[in-house]
Amino acid sequence: MTDASQYRVLVVDDEASVLITYQLILEQQGYQVTACATCREAIAEIEKQKFDVVLCDYSLEEQHTGFEVITEARKRDPQAPAALLTGYATKETTDEAESRNIGIMFKPIEIEEFLTTTSKLLRRDNESSTNQEITGEKISSAQDSLQREQRGSGGARRRTASGRAKG
Repeated sequence: MTDASQYRVLVVDDEASVLITYQLILEQQGYQVTACATCREAIAEIEKQKFDVVLCDYSLEEQHTGFEVITEARKRDPQAPAALLTGYATKETTDEAESRNIGIMFKPIEIEEFLTTTSKLLRRDNESSTNQEITGEKISSAQDSLQREQRGSGGARRRTASGRAKG
């Protein structure tokens, strides 16, 4: 894979501590990161420059959603890879993301998953199949996680991209 420093990543999340965490994780890997806390900020940045990937929280301020940010990014680059970061995914949200070729990462997101998914999204040679693959993997992963939580699984706790521990 090419040097991460050539990639511009837009990260959007209205929770400041989560946004800073995402930004630091990506910058540590060498990505050029623009971090925005609102839909309006993100759209203003998209108007200024093109991003190689958009990672956006689903639920933003004042009833805005990540779909709005991704739609604006795709006006500039119709093939822009994108993923929603969410803790509130409904079947409808998941179906809409899949139909629009948008990946989904479910919060709390493990750091390794966050970086792997971002890297996959940036592989332009397999762009459309990668987004579909990521969407399918994340749906399956989320279902597995829910089942484990319902069974009350124990074991070692892992750090997540939001800084929380996940069991």
